[in-house]
Amino acid sequence: MNTPICDFVRAYAKKAPLRLHMPGHKGISGLGPEGLDITEVDGADELYHAHGIIKKSEENAAGLFGSAATFYSTEGSSLCIRAMLYLTLLRAGEEGRKPLILAGRNAHKTFLTGAALLGIEVEWLYPKGGSLLACPVRVEDLEAAFSGERKPTAVYVTTPDYLGNLLDIQALAEVCRRHGALLLVDNAHGAYLHFLPKLCHPMDLGADLCCDSAHKTLPVLTGGAYLHVSKTAPPGWKAQGEKALALFASTSPSYLILQSLDEANRYLSEGFREELAVFSALAEKMKKRLTAQSWTLAGQEPLKLTLAPKPYGYTGLELSALLRKQGVEAEFADPDFLVGMLSPRLGEEALTRLVGILSQLPRRAAIEETPPPLPRPRRVMAPREAMLSLWEELPLEECQGRVLASVNVSCPPAVPILVCGEEIDKMAVECFQYYGVSRCEVVKET
Repeated sequence: MNTPICDFVRAYAKKAPLRLHMPGHKGISGLGPEGLDITEVDGADELYHAHGIIKKSEENAAGLFGSAATFYSTEGSSLCIRAMLYLTLLRAGEEGRKPLILAGRNAHKTFLTGAALLGIEVEWLYPKGGSLLACPVRVEDLEAAFSGERKPTAVYVTTPDYLGNLLDIQALAEVCRRHGALLLVDNAHGAYLHFLPKLCHPMDLGADLCCDSAHKTLPVLTGGAYLHVSKTAPPGWKAQGEKALALFASTSPSYLILQSLDEANRYLSEGFREELAVFSALAEKMKKRLTAQSWTLAGQEPLKLTLAPKPYGYTGLELSALLRKQGVEAEFADPDFLVGMLSPRLGEEALTRLVGILSQLPRRAAIEETPPPLPRPRRVMAPREAMLSLWEELPLEECQGRVLASVNVSCPPAVPILVCGEEIDKMAVECFQYYGVSRCEVVKET
């Protein structure tokens, strides 16, 4: 597959022109890639108003993923999520009503801030068996959520979630279609799913809009992401996608990231399916070996290794520290889980090394402590009102009964315990304590 962005930038760098344009390094090497770091010079096209090399590259990506249109982001899936919300807002306007989104409670904080800024009302889905990072929305949960008085504009779910759990997108899409609602999917952790032997990418299963963080699971520089518009999405969204992204995006996109996305098209089109199939089989074999050694695993995502180590006698944080001493850095750890993200780029040797390290850890008495139940707090203020209110930061012990003013979460995993505008009750305090939150920003009382 051709790589129009890469080809243009390399040719430009080879000509070694006198650079009287940004960036200020003028192509002179410091870190190494400066020669390929350009701006919108003549012929370089313009992201979010693409008509040349960027448009050609995005069309290549759309063909690979089977979408009606695929747009690049150099600001991660966060930008794509805001664009999806804006498109939903337009859809509601076309129907002459205010937007309402049914959303899984494990939504990324970008969804929360985006919805608040756009004034989109959100009703949360709290399925049975949910946790801070997992929200197993089933068909019956979604059907029940449609029984309210107001007709939702869209449904928003996260799959895979941070632990590697996958939702039945095909079944959820069918429910959405019956009720005339759009299905939006945060697939930030699943860009590679389209290339598995069994297609399980949201674009294959009926989602209307979907974002992928290419950099999370593909060989793409940090910040590279896709916004996919399906072939069944509302008419006009293919044209409106760029406008939606441009509304929130920087006017100085990284051409290094754009080249990385462009080069990924070639990589994905030249044997990646076969490479992924082989490595996924190796990863599955590794997981079975760990299970045979009595390690407890969670999630179904092929390229995610999620250990629930308490039955083996360790917390996720403890296990992360032990692995770090062995030169292994995990993606994420909390009291209950340790998450490792896999890639064919690691190779079989890395999997063997990891199994060897875990095999050497002595099994200890199981840790019985379980996380507190998630609160279902009372909403006191609209999220937008709370987020834009005057606020003060207080020690957690002084926050009970106050209203949360911020999303108040770190990244990763950037999944809030409470949403701005909700009351911090006793259950919320217990959750904050369990996950190590010691201070909160609350709406200032006047």
